[in-house]
Amino acid sequence: MIKNRNYVGIDISKKSFDVAIRNEKGNYLHYKFSNDSEGFEKFFGLLNNENDSCVMEASGPYYLRLATFLYEKQVDVSVINPLVIRRFSQMRMMRTKTDKKDAVMIAEYGKTENPKIWEPEETYVLELKKMQAYVEQLNKSRTGFIRQQEAFKQNPVTCLAMNKSITKTINLLEKEIATIEIKMEAIVKEHHQKQFQQLQSIPGLGKKTSMQLIVLSGGFTKFENAKQLSSYVGLSPHIFESGTSVKGKAKICKMGMSRVRAMLYVCAWTAKKCNKACRELYDRLLKNGKAKKLALIAVANKLLKQAFAIATKNEFYVQIN
Repeated sequence: MIKNRNYVGIDISKKSFDVAIRNEKGNYLHYKFSNDSEGFEKFFGLLNNENDSCVMEASGPYYLRLATFLYEKQVDVSVINPLVIRRFSQMRMMRTKTDKKDAVMIAEYGKTENPKIWEPEETYVLELKKMQAYVEQLNKSRTGFIRQQEAFKQNPVTCLAMNKSITKTINLLEKEIATIEIKMEAIVKEHHQKQFQQLQSIPGLGKKTSMQLIVLSGGFTKFENAKQLSSYVGLSPHIFESGTSVKGKAKICKMGMSRVRAMLYVCAWTAKKCNKACRELYDRLLKNGKAKKLALIAVANKLLKQAFAIATKNEFYVQIN
C-alpha cells in the first residue's frame, strides 16, 4: 500500500458520475461527468496516477465501463459492494443523501479501509453473468405467466384463445431458458470442467447450483475462505439482540443474492437425506429444538462450506458412511 494515498470517491449512475477529490488542504472538491468516453477522459485528466486511487460502488452494470477504463489507464480502482458503503455511512451517522455527499463518503471509506485493488474479470465470466441475468429474467417472466394462468382459471368465464396463447408463451420461455443454460454449461465445462464435476460429487449439490457457484465466485478465486463466500451469498447468520434481551435470535443476512440462496435451499432438502454430514447436522438441530426452516438454512450453509473446501483443495467429495 502506497503511503499518503489520496482516495477519490465516485458515485456513479446510468448517465453521469459524481466525483469527490481531496485537495492539498484536505477539503473535497466536487466534479460531475457524463458516464461515457468523453466524461471518462475529462475525469482522467484530473488524476495523478502515482498518488490517486479511485473508489466506487458496484452499482449494477453502470460502474463496469469506467472501472475498466481506469484499469487500462493504470489507475488504481476499488469496487465496493453498495451495502458495505451504506453500513459505513450509517456508522458515520450520515443523514443527508445526495450524489455529492455519497461521493465524499465513498472517498472516506477508501481512506479508512484501504480496500483492495479491483481487476476486471475474464471475458467468459462476464459473458456467463450476462447469460445468468437473462435466464433469471426469463424465469421471472415464466413465473408471472404461470401465476396469471392459474388466476384466470378461477374466473368462471373461460377464454380458450388466451389460455392457449399463455401456454404457448410459457413453452417458448422454457425452451429459451433450456437453450441458454446449455450454452452456459458448455462455457463452464470449457474453463472449469474438473471443478464442475468435483462440485457435483457433493451429495445434494446439483448441476445448476454448481454452475452458479462457479460463476459468482470466479471459480472460487474471489474469496479467501468459506465464511466470506457465505456472507456474499447471504447465508451468514447474524445475531440480533436488544439491550434487555437475554439472548438474540439468529437470522440469515439477506445481503447476498436471492437466486443462489433459493437454489441452495432447494439442494438442502436433498442433502439432508443423502449427505451424511448434512443429515447429521439437520437431525442434531431438530433434536435441539430448532425450527425445520432454520435447520435447512444451516444445511444450505454446510453445502456451501463443502463446496468451498472441495473447490479449493481440488479434490472430489468422498462420503464416509
